[in-house]
Amino acid sequence: MTNQLIRPSCPELDAILGQTFPVLDDGFVRVVDYMGTDSSIVQAARVSYGDGTKKVSEDRALIRYLLRNYHTTPFEMCVLKLHVRVPMDTWRQWIRHRTASVNEYSTRYSIAIDGSQMTNPDQWRQQAQDNKQGSAGYFDETVGGELSAAEQDLHRLAKDVYNNRLDVGVAREQARKDLPLSTYTEAFWQMDLHNLLHFLALRMDAHAQLEIRRYAETIGEEIVSRWVPQAWEAFKDYRFNRMTLSQQDQELLALLVSGKDQAADDWCKEQKWVRMKGAKQILSREALEFADKIAKLGMIPPWER
Repeated sequence: MTNQLIRPSCPELDAILGQTFPVLDDGFVRVVDYMGTDSSIVQAARVSYGDGTKKVSEDRALIRYLLRNYHTTPFEMCVLKLHVRVPMDTWRQWIRHRTASVNEYSTRYSIAIDGSQMTNPDQWRQQAQDNKQGSAGYFDETVGGELSAAEQDLHRLAKDVYNNRLDVGVAREQARKDLPLSTYTEAFWQMDLHNLLHFLALRMDAHAQLEIRRYAETIGEEIVSRWVPQAWEAFKDYRFNRMTLSQQDQELLALLVSGKDQAADDWCKEQKWVRMKGAKQILSREALEFADKIAKLGMIPPWER
């Protein structure tokens, strides 16, 4: 006899299928389809581990155990398919996550999307001095206004050149070559939950570029939290908001907790976390990261004591 199977469904996600969540000035994310729910994670784990999971009687506890202990396969049983509209420069970062199935809008076959990401005068970020790939602070709106005006002129010129090429019969595959990276593209993007959580851990992080962070936050907070709330809760607790300590972190923290301030100071110098350049104190990247970690514990590093 064949038992009838009932497809797992999520009413909270069903309610927003096709709903557009705006991102940036003209981008969006929307759910096209999905497979699996929190129950699918539990089902896969119990089939795989058999009697070993009977000690965990509650689904939430099992999901938290699986995520906490890096059991990844059960999370691959859930799949999310999105339709996204995103600037090409942001899409370049996005598409580096190669564990997805992707079908992107093609400007070889179709006319380019008539939309480019615009930057408001108060949104121009300055280059960080201590991070080659990051930003720090904003330009004032006087400078920002000039930058935004120049941006509009550039977009207008690029659009006119592109359309003129199409009008005289230039092939679409060649006419597109000078479109700016601010031009929006669209894609269907499908990924299993395990790899999606990895994507969100990286792209929701404060160090990620602001534009892709806005997309990741929307996917996580507006969609994944509805779809698999128990897995999302475990992800926030054990992955996204966790603190990791390297062996060096642990060594220095042990000295600080033990009240061995001089030993901690000596350790920092020996490990070259702290060095002097004339009268100026130079901190390594590891030292700065350690200081951020222990600040969350209400502690200060030895070089600030």
